[in-house]
Amino acid sequence: MSDADRARALRRRHMHERQAVIFGVLLAVLAVVGLGAAAIYTGSLSLPFVEQDFQAKPSPTATSRPFPCPPTGALPVAYGDITVNVYNSTTQAGLAATTMKAFTDRGFVAGETGNQPPFDGTTQVSFGPTGIAAAYTVAAHLTDPMLVLDGRPNATVDVTIGAAFTDLVASDAVTLDPETPLEGLKGCTPYTAASAPATTPTATATS
Repeated sequence: MSDADRARALRRRHMHERQAVIFGVLLAVLAVVGLGAAAIYTGSLSLPFVEQDFQAKPSPTATSRPFPCPPTGALPVAYGDITVNVYNSTTQAGLAATTMKAFTDRGFVAGETGNQPPFDGTTQVSFGPTGIAAAYTVAAHLTDPMLVLDGRPNATVDVTIGAAFTDLVASDAVTLDPETPLEGLKGCTPYTAASAPATTPTATATS
């Protein structure tokens, strides 16, 4: 073998050695990155700076719209003078109809039944400016109701059933006295300070 052949063979060997080192380093880096990513994904490894940069910011806590206290001296409305609409926002079929029957059994006037988008509360009581006393009368039959003032022109009251709803308050536990003025719920404001939206939510098919 000539000197030129030996030189070429030596260069090829050195080149192969460098390539082997480079590929070995790349494979090692990829292995480390893969193991690190798996550890972070499974929660075994926590990187504060990564969490700080990439963690999704929580959405602000929703706040309910102002709702009015009963007018000063307002008395409970006779059940037979209140038309109640009942809407089901749960996955339990027929809940609006059975709840409506519970209201009518107590003397309320049946309005319409239907479905509404879901929410996690117990019940939502929606009413217009002329139905404040009626809404508080209905709310007395519900556990932890959320009151919503809207812009409807009549005194009908909507009851939307939420995921936490079980049943109406027992009749003998309803604290209403025809001669005792209604009391506002926690968080209510004088009606003049409450805002009344111009539109009301619409229901879908009967349930």
